[in-house]
Amino acid sequence: MFEQKSTRSHFIKHFLTGFGVTVILSACDISGNNSGTTSSNGNSSTTAKPAGQTATVGKTIKVATEPSFPPFESKGSTGELVGFDIDLIKAVGQAAGMTVEFQSLPFDGMIPALQANTIDAAVSAMTITPERAQTISFSRPYFKAGLAIAVRQDNTTITNLDSLKNKKIAAQIGTTGAKKAKSITNAQVREFDSAPLALQELANGNVDAVINDGPVTLEAINSGNIKGLKVVGQLITEEYYGIALPKNSPNLNAINTALTKIISDGTYAQIYKKWFGTEPPQLPETPPASTS
Repeated sequence: MFEQKSTRSHFIKHFLTGFGVTVILSACDISGNNSGTTSSNGNSSTTAKPAGQTATVGKTIKVATEPSFPPFESKGSTGELVGFDIDLIKAVGQAAGMTVEFQSLPFDGMIPALQANTIDAAVSAMTITPERAQTISFSRPYFKAGLAIAVRQDNTTITNLDSLKNKKIAAQIGTTGAKKAKSITNAQVREFDSAPLALQELANGNVDAVINDGPVTLEAINSGNIKGLKVVGQLITEEYYGIALPKNSPNLNAINTALTKIISDGTYAQIYKKWFGTEPPQLPETPPASTS
């Protein structure tokens, strides 16, 4: 149980402590076999350079994001992009000497766009997985992540992953939450275009639970946008986010170098504390082999 009136930073810190883990986040499990329509909120950018060429200082890179996933990416009151991922990629761009230009894409449209070289990168709480690494490249991990289970406040029977057997579960399409839900014995899984829609389906009483990114679920509960829900049990996965790029992108080295720089000079910690109210965990240079 979590106090609904607390601030986001306090709320997330409470959640971190309650789970006994360093961070509570989860990630998007985007399949390269799906496609989606593109709606751009930026100007057109130069086409990505062929593999083998080097990135140049001053280059404009087109970065895709899905702006309905607070606190990672969403739209502010005047339509501007805000969130942890937005601040992060801007800092990376500055450190790399590149100009970042954003484009909105659905989760399941990002990997196809990277494969087609219509975008230069994607930053949208995307989990590094061996399957995706076969078709695209990832930066070094920039976030430790995990999934949480949400239920209605009056539910006392669902307390962990095992108790989701034979239940109706909602999740966002193309995410690790949806993948995990489909692995549960006899679960009936309903997939939605966004996490808020999945959580609203739970609030409406049409499903028994939602499996979704921990902080995104907490943000929805704490903000009051979706009422009558709570998070239960322990985190059910450990994952890492990465900045996604086309396979063998010429920008990969520059982005990794910039990420390492902002982690070492304290910029990353400032961004992390701004959005989550606590010190960031130490990140590996490569994701553990068990990440899935």
